[in-house]
Amino acid sequence: MISRIWKTLPPLYLMVLCLVQSCSVQRFVPENERLYGGADIQIEKNDSIEKIPAVRNELELLLQPQPNTSFLGMRLPLFFHFKAQRERPGFLYRWLNKNFGEEPVYFSDVDPQRMEGLMRNRLDNHGFFYSTIQSEIDSTHQAATVSYRATIPQPYVMERYQLESDSSQAYKAIGETLGESLLEKGDRFDLALMKSERERIDNRLKQQGYYNFNPDFLIFEADTNQYRNRRFDLFLRFKKEVPQKAKIPYEIGKITVYPEYKITNDTTRQEHTVYEGIDFVQDDDFFKPKRLAPYILLKEGQRYNAETARLTSNRLSGIGSYKYANIQFKEVDTTLQKDSTGLLNVDIFLSPLTKRSLRAELKAITKSNGFTGPGISVTYSNRNLFHGGETLNINGSFSYEAQLTGGNNEGLNSIVGGLKTELVIPRLVPFSPSRFRYAVPKTRISLGGDFLNRSKLYTLTSINSVFGYTWNANRFVYHELNPISVNYTNLANTTAEFDTILDENPFLRTSFEQQFIAGLNYGFTYNELVDGDKTRPIFFSANWDIAGNLLNLVSGGKREVFGLEYAQYAKLDADFRYYWKWGKQQTLVSRLYAGWGLPFGNSVTLPFAKQFFSGGPYSVRAFQIRSLGPGTFQSTDTDGSSFFDQSGNLRLEANLEYRFPIWSYLKGAFFADAGNVWLTYDIDLPLDEPEESRAFNEELIAKGRFGSNWVSQLGVGVGLGLRVDIQSFVIRLDVASPWRVPYLPENERSRIPFFGSGDNNLVWNFAIGYPF
Repeated sequence: MISRIWKTLPPLYLMVLCLVQSCSVQRFVPENERLYGGADIQIEKNDSIEKIPAVRNELELLLQPQPNTSFLGMRLPLFFHFKAQRERPGFLYRWLNKNFGEEPVYFSDVDPQRMEGLMRNRLDNHGFFYSTIQSEIDSTHQAATVSYRATIPQPYVMERYQLESDSSQAYKAIGETLGESLLEKGDRFDLALMKSERERIDNRLKQQGYYNFNPDFLIFEADTNQYRNRRFDLFLRFKKEVPQKAKIPYEIGKITVYPEYKITNDTTRQEHTVYEGIDFVQDDDFFKPKRLAPYILLKEGQRYNAETARLTSNRLSGIGSYKYANIQFKEVDTTLQKDSTGLLNVDIFLSPLTKRSLRAELKAITKSNGFTGPGISVTYSNRNLFHGGETLNINGSFSYEAQLTGGNNEGLNSIVGGLKTELVIPRLVPFSPSRFRYAVPKTRISLGGDFLNRSKLYTLTSINSVFGYTWNANRFVYHELNPISVNYTNLANTTAEFDTILDENPFLRTSFEQQFIAGLNYGFTYNELVDGDKTRPIFFSANWDIAGNLLNLVSGGKREVFGLEYAQYAKLDADFRYYWKWGKQQTLVSRLYAGWGLPFGNSVTLPFAKQFFSGGPYSVRAFQIRSLGPGTFQSTDTDGSSFFDQSGNLRLEANLEYRFPIWSYLKGAFFADAGNVWLTYDIDLPLDEPEESRAFNEELIAKGRFGSNWVSQLGVGVGLGLRVDIQSFVIRLDVASPWRVPYLPENERSRIPFFGSGDNNLVWNFAIGYPF
C-alpha cells in the first residue's frame, strides 16, 4: 500500500505534506478555543450606486482583529510562537519568534456585534443611511470565520449648501470663500468631505488674519425633512459659545528679532537697532540688520497670515547660519468687538549654529577596477563670515590607491589630491531676492584644483571654478543655474605606455586635446519623494550644458583663448523615476535615463570629462564600471586598469527594482538593468594618421555607431542585493549577472544569468546609497 502511494504522489508533494504536518499548530490550541480564520464582506446594492470599491475598502479596514498570517495552509509565525513557549525552546525558536512570531488570535477575541455597529456607522458617514449589517459565523473544530452581509440603500445626496450667517466679520470672510468649496450640488453625504471643507475654510481664514480661528468652531447640520427622494440641505454655522477673539482678524504689531538668541542671554542688556520698522536685539552686530530684514516677510500693520509666517520661518532656517527659527505671536490686550481688529506682537528667536567647525573623515576606497587604498578628507567651515549669513567651506582631500588585483598591471598605484574653496551667499548677487518667497536663493562661488598621479601612465591636474545660483521654487522644484563654469585640465608626464594607448586610440586622444572648458549649465529637478505620504511619487531631473560659444565670440572665431584651445559642445540629459509604494516599506522603482552630447564648431569630439559611460553600481550593474559600449565595441583591456575608450556621446538606460524589508534595518532587492552608450558622429583623422590608428577608428565607429538596431545592442542584466538602511544612510551590496552581452556575436549575446557560461558571469557592486 505504501509503495503504491509513493509511486502515485510525486516526492515534492510528499515533502509539502510533511512540512505542513510538522508545522501544524492545532495541537497547541487550548481545547476551549478556536483559531480565528478571518472575515469577508458581501455587499448587496443597487447597480446605480457608484464608488462602492472605496467604501468596501473602508469597511475592510474596520475588521479587527486580523487573523494570524498563513501561507499554503501553514501558520509559520504562530508555529514559531508556540514553539518558543516550551520549557526549553532553544536559541533558533527564540530568535524566530522574536523576529517573525505572532501571538495566537482566537475567535473569542472577535466581537461580530461590535463590528456590525462600526460598519453601520461608517456607512452612515458616507450617506448610506438605514443600511443593515448581518453577520454569520462559520465554525469547525479547528477554526472559525465570520461573513458580514451589508445591504446598502441609495445614498442621500446634497441639494443645497448654505451658510447661516450674522453680521460678524468671520461669517463674511467664510462666505467669500464658498466659491472654492469642496461641496457641490449632487454630492453624496460624506463626513470626511465635510471635515475637509472645514479645514479648507480654516486655511483660508488663517491667511486673512483670523489668528484664533479653529475648524472645530464650525458645525454642519443636514436637513432631510424637506425631500422624499433621499436629498438633503446642508447648513454651516458656528457652534455656540465660540470666543469672540476667534471671529475677528488680527494685524501685526511690533516685530522684534533676536539674531543671536541663547537661553543664557540677558536680552535686556543687548543693543537695540531698528531697521525698516523691525527691532533687532543683539550684541556686536552679529547679523547685519540690512541683510536679515529681507528674509522676514512679516510687516507691521499687515494682516496676520499663517502662510507668510511659515515661509518666513523656512527662509530664516534656510540661511544656513541657524539651527532653528522660532516665531512667537503675542496677543495685545484690546477691546474685542464684532468690528474690531486684534493686534499681535511678533518675537523671532534665531539660534545660531557654531560659527567655526572642522570635520575630518577617514575613508577606505575600493573600486571595481581593482584600486584600493586609504583616504582622508578635512573640511573647515566658517558660518556668517561677513555677518550676512555667508558660509565659507574649505575642503582638502588626499588618497592613495594601489591596484591589488589587475593581471599584468598589478602593482599600479595612484595618488589623488584636491583642494576646494566655496563661498555660499544666501541671496542672489547682484540681484534682489524679493521674488523668491518660498525659500532662500543662494549664490555659490567656488574655486578648486585636483591632482592625479597614476604610476606608469600619466599625471593629470585640473582647475575649476563656478559662479552660479541655486533655489527652490516650491516644495518639489529645485533649480541650479551656473552662468560661469570654467574647467581646465592638463595632461602631463605621460609615459611611453600611455602614449601608445593614445596613438592606438585616436578617439581618446582627440577628447584629451581640448581641455579648456568654459560655458553655462542649468539643472532642473522635480522631486515628489520629499512628500513621504505619496504612494506614487515621481522624480525628474534634466541638465543642460553648453560650452564655448562666448569664448568663440570673444576670440573672433579663433580656436584658442589665452593660448589654450577651448571646447565647443552642447549636452543634455534627463532622468525620470516612478516609485510605487505599498504595504510595509515595499517599493517598485522604474527608471528611464537618456543623455546626448554633440560637439560643434571648435570641437570634433566631446571632452573626455563630458562623455557618457555605462556599467557599474549606479548604472547597468551586470557590467563593470565604464566597461559597456560604445555599441558592440569591446575593449582589448582585460586587466581592468582603465576603460578610456569605452565611452560615447549618447547614453540610454532603463532600470526596474523591487525593494522589500527583511529584518529591522536590513533590506533586500531584485532588479533588472538595461543600457549602453553609442557614438552619433564620425571622427575625421588627418591624412598622415598611422594606418593602425585609422583601422582602430574605423572599427570603433562601425561597432559603436547608433543605428536602427540599437535595441539588440543593449547590455541587459539581472540581480539581487542587500542594503543596510539606517535613517537614509545606505550601505549597498548588489550581485548581478548579464542576460545579454552586446559585444558578443549576435547569435551568442543571450546567456542564462548566474548559471550560464562565460567570463564575468557574476559582478559584485559595493556602494553607498541607493542606485536611484
